[in-house]
Amino acid sequence: MKRILVTGATDGIGKQTAFNLAEMGYEVILHGRNEKRGRQVMEEIARQTGNKNLHYFNADFTDFREIEKMAVEIRASFKELDVLLNNAGVYEDHRIVLPNGFEKTFMVNHLAPFSLTLQLLDLIGKAEEGRIVNVASVAQAGTIDFDNLNGEKYYDGYNAYALSKLENVLFTYKLARELEDTHITANCLHPGVIGTKLLHAGWGVGGAPVEEGARNEVYVATSPELKGVSGRYFVNRRESRSAAVAYDTKVQDRLWEISLKLTGLSFGDWTIGIG
Repeated sequence: MKRILVTGATDGIGKQTAFNLAEMGYEVILHGRNEKRGRQVMEEIARQTGNKNLHYFNADFTDFREIEKMAVEIRASFKELDVLLNNAGVYEDHRIVLPNGFEKTFMVNHLAPFSLTLQLLDLIGKAEEGRIVNVASVAQAGTIDFDNLNGEKYYDGYNAYALSKLENVLFTYKLARELEDTHITANCLHPGVIGTKLLHAGWGVGGAPVEEGARNEVYVATSPELKGVSGRYFVNRRESRSAAVAYDTKVQDRLWEISLKLTGLSFGDWTIGIG
């Protein structure tokens, strides 16, 4: 039975995705930032699907210490992880600077999944066919200003969100390159314009049902068609073209190096034994 971790699994698309995966018989690890709500959602999914093979881990993605604690707990609890689905994300109209000095959108949407992914790489590497799936968006920026990653020069809610979604794609493509000689794949996707709290906060419009977004996430996370497929971007369960700048390896490399420095991580630490 494959084991899948879904971040941001207590609401919206993440919750529906966790439900679908549980219904399909997968072992699902749910992540959220509110312990009480997280356990309620886990129990609700177990009750509705009959799948008791569910787990919950709590971490606030605005805090590197909580991300590290969660990664340590997961590594201590499981011998391998088949799929890491980085679904959690936020949209903030106004610039919020966290106690660690990072702007919230940049931290939660990019640095958090970057950090968690690297800290779970060894576990994913032990799976027969490890997959990393990053939830990006069609609303990805077409350019990147490396002097404004933290919104220090100017801030606009939509621009910050679009930049973070471009960062998700750049990270995916770079990670796929770094892992090309292993059995781990890395892909990203646009879940659709889905009627979630995030969509309403950013755009104030309706959107499609969460079931549609979940179908798109489940496809990239589990489809046998994608075995060995890596470094791709999917829209409506089909391979598509991302923003042109995302294919620039120099831009990928620069974001990668900056992200390593900001998170204090070293890629090599997590790749021992992966083949």
